[in-house]
Amino acid sequence: MRSLTYLACVMVVMGLAFWAYRENYATQASMAQMSQVQREIAGLRDELGVLRAEWAYLNRPERLRQLVDLNFERLQLVPVESGQFLDLDHVDYPAPPPPPEIPDDISEETQP
Repeated sequence: MRSLTYLACVMVVMGLAFWAYRENYATQASMAQMSQVQREIAGLRDELGVLRAEWAYLNRPERLRQLVDLNFERLQLVPVESGQFLDLDHVDYPAPPPPPEIPDDISEETQP
């Protein structure tokens, strides 16, 4: 009886050791994947910083003014003035569609 108990304890210890071994490697794989994702995020943040700097450089007011002057004949760009805007009350929106018609035979069936 004792040998059966010892054997069961040894089997439980071996099972727990196998489980701990698998969990250890799964944790290490997750940590490696997490560090790879963090490196990727850092690289993307660097790229985003470069893109923001390029956007700021390309949208400098003096550069945009030069582009407008160069392309004035073709594009006819002029500064926006407040008189160019209207209230929403002056906008003609399309009329809403008419409600669907209900056939007479259906409406008679639903009435008590």
